[in-house]
Order: sequence, then C-alpha cells, then structure tokens
Amino acid sequence: MDIYKRLLNKETKLSLIGLGYVGLPIALEFAKHISVIGFDVSEERVALMKKNQDPSEELSPEDFENSDIQFTTDPEDLKDAAFHIVAVPTPIDSHNKPDLSPLIKASEAVGKILKKGDYVVYESTVYPGATEEDCIPVLEKFSGLKFKTDFKVGYSPERINPGDKVNTLATVVKIVSGCDDISLDNIAKTYELVVKAGVHRAPTMKVAEAAKVIENTQRDVNIALMNELSIIFNRMGINTFDVLEAAGTKWNFLKFYPGLVGGHCIGVDPYYLAYKAQEYRYHPQIINSGRMVNDSMGFYIAKQLVKNLIAKGKKILNSKVLVLGVTFKENVSDLRNSKVVDLVNELKDYGVTVEVADAYASSDEVKKYYGFELVNDIADDYNAVVVAVSHNEYLGYDEAFFKSITTKNGILVDVKGLYRKKIKELSYWSL
Repeated sequence: MDIYKRLLNKETKLSLIGLGYVGLPIALEFAKHISVIGFDVSEERVALMKKNQDPSEELSPEDFENSDIQFTTDPEDLKDAAFHIVAVPTPIDSHNKPDLSPLIKASEAVGKILKKGDYVVYESTVYPGATEEDCIPVLEKFSGLKFKTDFKVGYSPERINPGDKVNTLATVVKIVSGCDDISLDNIAKTYELVVKAGVHRAPTMKVAEAAKVIENTQRDVNIALMNELSIIFNRMGINTFDVLEAAGTKWNFLKFYPGLVGGHCIGVDPYYLAYKAQEYRYHPQIINSGRMVNDSMGFYIAKQLVKNLIAKGKKILNSKVLVLGVTFKENVSDLRNSKVVDLVNELKDYGVTVEVADAYASSDEVKKYYGFELVNDIADDYNAVVVAVSHNEYLGYDEAFFKSITTKNGILVDVKGLYRKKIKELSYWSL
C-alpha cells in the first residue's frame, strides 16, 4: 500500500515541522482530512496553538476546529508519522548570505526519527539544489538510511501570502516535485487533498526550487525599477503614482509600485539565487542591483524628509516625527526584516525625535527585535508624519486628521501614495 492510501486510512500520520505563518495553515488544512503532528521548537507558540490561538495572528480559533492534530515540542513524537513536511524559515545572515541553519537542524531532527518507507517534503525557500546537496545528506547521516532506496524526498515550495484571505493554500496552484516518479505521484496526491486549485508536477526538485526563488526575485526587480523611477521623477518634480496611473492605461503595462521591500520573502529570496549563481562563476548584475536599490529606500525616504524639514525652516535636531506602521507589510503583525526600521534609525541618526505607532505590531516584539517601543497615544505636535505601511486602519485618514497632529507647516510623507490628490494645505511628499 502506498503512503497516500496509508495517510487516508489513518494508518500513519503526517508531520509538519515548523508552525509559523506557512506551516500552521498547512498543518490545519491537512488535519481536516488525515492525522497530523504539528511540531515546533517554541514551547510558547505550541502552548498557544493548543488553545486554538495562532501566534502569527493570521488564523482564527474556528480554523482549529474539527482538526485531527497533535501539537508538540518533542521530536520523538515525530516517530508516529511517515510523511514529514519541513516548513522552517530560511533567512539571510548579516552579510546577506543564505542561513540554512534552521533547515539543517530540522533535517537532523527528522533524520533521527526517519524510518524505511518514510517521505520528507521540503517547503522552505532555497536556492536550486539545496534539497539534494544540503538536506538529503543530513537525513542520510542521522537516519543511517539510504536516499531513494529507504526513504523518498520531494520539494513543494510554499506560496502563502501573509494577510491575504483570497490567495490561500487551497486556492493557489501548488508546485510539487519528487525524487522519482513514484514519489512525485504520492506527493502530488497528498497535496491534492488540501489544494483545491490543483497541483503542478515539476519534472525535478531543482526546477521546483528555482520556480519558487524566481517568483520573488521577479517581483523584487520590478519593484526596484519603480523605486529607481521614483528617485528620478522626484528630481523632476513629477509624482510617480501619477505617472504609473497614466502608463497603466496600456493593456500590457505591468502594475508594480515603489515602496519599502522587506519581509522574509521578496527581501530575502533574491540573495539565495545570487549566492548560488556565483558558485557557477556568474555575478548576477540585475538581481544584485535590484537588491541594492530596494535595500536603500528606507535611508532615501529619511533623507528626503530631512530635506523637507530644512526647507520648512525646521531645526533638524529634536524635530519630532511620527512614523505610522512598522511591520514589513500591510495588515500583518510580522516584523521580520522590516525596512521601516532603516527609515526610523536614519532619522534618529540625524538627531530627529521619532515616535512609532502600528495598528498590528506588538510593542514588546518591536523592542525585542529593534530596540525601541511603540507609542500608544499619538500626540499633536509632530513636525512631520510618515505613513510607512498601508494598514487598513490608516486608509480612512484625511487631511484634517494629519493637521490635528502636526505643527504649523507640517509635512506628510506618504510612502505608498495613499493620500495622493487629497492633501491641499500640508506639505506633501511621496515616492
């Protein structure tokens, strides 16, 4: 009997290693059809999940209902599963190099409990070849088993978009791959249990890895072009969003917009591909240039604000600025790799007094990651306000609101162009 039928008959279980914003939704979806073991190293996170609470605040308590799932921090519990999905973070280090340590540690944990006939499927974003070159040797070493002969491996990249309630696991086509035809068939049928949109069977694991890493690289490069255009148009005195609105009337114009590019996907994945390309003696110029432009935007926005303060006769030292939004994108609580922090720190380097508020982020988490706290109460004496993240809570703000919290000759910096054409009296600047 193949592993797919064993899972359906609940003769074995599926394990999910890493219960973050990717792993937990997958685990809960599978748990509506088969038996699941959800594993995470964080006791605090697992304790919340046992109470039907999502630590990432993406899922509601109702999403946990009618689920055949066991949450655990004990890797020994993984022995009861035969189909293991690894969905741990793949960050970069301080030198923008891939940090595979979470992936290697997860592979060690799985390798220690791996049995003959087991399957391991990786979902973490990596460079092409990482599954075979970096992960499988670890599985073999710690299990004492032989790849393909004793256990099968596949790769199926995650496509979950934090904060997106439309494009979900079930509604987006899932790329799947396996180490041979049999494993590909079993992996595809298993994912078809939870992905209503269907699966795309990639011919190799490397193809599946490459497909994922270029999805975000393509977005990164296109946003970098928009950011570079915004710098050029700013010097010309042209509003970039006006230009894009006009250009967007053509049927084949690609609608990308300037902004701060952070997070653990678009701001990270291109570095994985660039790193691997150098192994093949190729220096990727476009990818690296895009990263350079996008990584510099927080500093650029801060400098433009300082110039505007000077133009309004404000003393930079101890000028007071409010930054609205610190998460890496709108309508999420995730702070990882937020480029708003670059903007905040650059303003502080100029001697500006900066207060930060956010409709979703935890002040304790901001303090933990970045060393400053959020303000609960917004004052009424800011020389400038920067709307850095387009949370839904900010969309309804009007000029009267911004005037009520700023001093005479106040400045509004509208990073995402939310209030374009709505500001008449305040000094207004956007990308």
